[in-house]
Amino acid sequence: MKKQKTALICGISGQDGALLAKLLINKGYRVIGSSRDAQFNSFNNLILLNIIDSVELISISLNDFRSVVQALNRFRPDEVYNLAGQSSVSLSFEQPVETMESIGLGTLNLLEAIRFIDPSIRFYNASSSECYGNTPPDGATESTPFKPRSPYAVAKATAFWQVANYRDSYNLHACSGILFNHESALRPRRFVTQKIIHTAIEIYKGSRSKLLLGNIDTKRDWGWAPEFVEAIWLMLQNKDPEDFVIATGHEMELRDFLSMAFSHLGLDWNRHVEIDDSLTRPSDISFSKGNALLAQQKLGWKPYIFGQKLVQEMIDCAIK
Repeated sequence: MKKQKTALICGISGQDGALLAKLLINKGYRVIGSSRDAQFNSFNNLILLNIIDSVELISISLNDFRSVVQALNRFRPDEVYNLAGQSSVSLSFEQPVETMESIGLGTLNLLEAIRFIDPSIRFYNASSSECYGNTPPDGATESTPFKPRSPYAVAKATAFWQVANYRDSYNLHACSGILFNHESALRPRRFVTQKIIHTAIEIYKGSRSKLLLGNIDTKRDWGWAPEFVEAIWLMLQNKDPEDFVIATGHEMELRDFLSMAFSHLGLDWNRHVEIDDSLTRPSDISFSKGNALLAQQKLGWKPYIFGQKLVQEMIDCAIK
């Protein structure tokens, strides 16, 4: 009989953590999920996905090496997915130290604990397209240089190179997924796509009249999060550890995302949107697109939901 695999998901309460947990449960995994304080976390995303009773929830502070070691010793997971850490680019300008510690130090503690306890554990690190800064017009690949433009991006780049160093130095099966923007109904409303979707619905229903936004001329490569977490799992099933760009390869201007969302509800966005310069970041990325050809060739992964289909999917999920 085939041994049941155990996966530890650090940061299970977020969008990607919850969606990944559902995917792994459906594949027969024993799933351990952590947050900094599991007793006081509502785990709303796990409730929404109806999987909270199928996950073992524990508290781990990734900044605390002892906490990490105790968890790995107790559960001896086959796979560890690091999706934890401060996740807001805009907030990272206000909390740069917390951002670096939660992402950089947290990743280092996991790698070091795996090295000492069981080097056979397969480790996934959530990296970010933010590391690139502005990308080439044909999209960033795994070899495109990093030029981070926010404290969040600097922290993610730090964690990326830590993973590469431990993989090369200690022969760990450790890899980073350089994920471009990916959305779902589980995204918090502080993310601009969810802010647009939910405010548009409120305007449609008559409970709001205005939407305040910063720079709407930026272009991003937006994908569908349930597809992206499948790529995350595939990376750890790969025979050799390798970093992969995960993206749709299709960029869209935020202005167009806005127009599509309002049009889907029969609204004219020009009548309801106001630009607020105070919402603009100190430095921002004007163009971001990924090239996931390597993931398609080596993992057999390909995205199907992006552009207008993505916007419609997000509205349909939010309006239920």
